[in-house]
Amino acid sequence: MATVTIKQVEKDYMLGKTSVPALRGVNLTIEAGEFLTLAGSSGSGKSTLLNLIGCLDQPTRGEVWIGDAQVSNLKEKQLNFIRSTMIGFIFQSYNLIPVLNVYENIEFPLLIHKDVSAEERKARVTYFMDAVGLTSQAQKKPSELSGGQRQRVAVARALVTKPSIVLADEPTANLDSKTGIETIELMQEINRKEGTTFIFSTHDPKVMQRADRIIYLEDGMIKQEEQE
Repeated sequence: MATVTIKQVEKDYMLGKTSVPALRGVNLTIEAGEFLTLAGSSGSGKSTLLNLIGCLDQPTRGEVWIGDAQVSNLKEKQLNFIRSTMIGFIFQSYNLIPVLNVYENIEFPLLIHKDVSAEERKARVTYFMDAVGLTSQAQKKPSELSGGQRQRVAVARALVTKPSIVLADEPTANLDSKTGIETIELMQEINRKEGTTFIFSTHDPKVMQRADRIIYLEDGMIKQEEQE
């Protein structure tokens, strides 16, 4: 079953009075449970495509579908619902809240979900905190953690709402080689165990080597696809 469908998507940005194309007629189907990488050099369009899938931006032309919802037609309130229930985000800068500890940072996205009880919230935070190996660091603030540990908090926070899709924009960019591999292997393990679809934007060979499928973008178009 397709969890993401991109149909003839184009995205233009205005640079002064000039229209600059970022995506040019992209077609892509991503199946549920895939571990997929969008690869390409800076300016290739991979981050733009990731933002469209994450409902953070809208296409200039074409259709973006998340499951059976054409999100390119939805209003902001509907998009907020999809972002908060179906999509998890992992950023290269971690985006953790400095004044909250590990437990609280992971818990934070669940606080707006009124349908999740306090007991269920605690169970989920505990489960994913353990899954990323940070139970012993629960009371520490982000400033007391290593880069790898901060990224693990970000992974757990992205997963705690139990999204069907996790989007990761250059998740290893600020990590050393060993920590980067450990982080990607952790995501692979969660992908296999939970069936979560992972979509990465990266040019890191460590990430690409572990992907089920690699979509290469160049000048806003899909130039090549590799299946593992």
